[in-house]
Amino acid sequence: MGMTVKQQKVIDSFRGRYAFLSNFYPVSIKFEGMTYSSVEHAFQAAKSHDPAYRAQVAAAVTPAGAKRLGHGTRLRQDWMQVRLQVMEDLVLQKFAEYLDLMDALLKTNDAVLIEGSIYGDVFWGATRDANGELVGQNNLGKILMKIREEITKAYYDTEEADDEEAAYSPGHPDNFGDR
Repeated sequence: MGMTVKQQKVIDSFRGRYAFLSNFYPVSIKFEGMTYSSVEHAFQAAKSHDPAYRAQVAAAVTPAGAKRLGHGTRLRQDWMQVRLQVMEDLVLQKFAEYLDLMDALLKTNDAVLIEGSIYGDVFWGATRDANGELVGQNNLGKILMKIREEITKAYYDTEEADDEEAAYSPGHPDNFGDR
């Protein structure tokens, strides 16, 4: 008799019903005193400390336009060391401030989130090789899954704390015999 193993769901495209996972999704994001119209805008702005460059990125009409500006800028000296943390902070801000998006993220349950890059980005996402296998570091997907896990843990820890508080409250029905 064989054992049945449940296949884990994979979301490998941040378009359509999962467009909210994309950094191009339109949300107001604050970064170092300026407001940007997407995580992508804010992330591209973070690449430099130059206020004129940041204003140019903020004024970009689309996230793709902001990304193009980012490709041409001189990177701040510490960029390679801070870029993962900057991305995590911006993505966390997005889901913390937009509860409908947080709810949608939580509804992905334990699905593996893969930023299926159509641009060949193997740092933030993954792309398919000649055999159809996903290749890439998928750092954006990892950040999204980490944030989902942290939100879930915080929610359940709060719920458990509420339950414990209620359980030890003298007036709580479960403690009726303690009076």
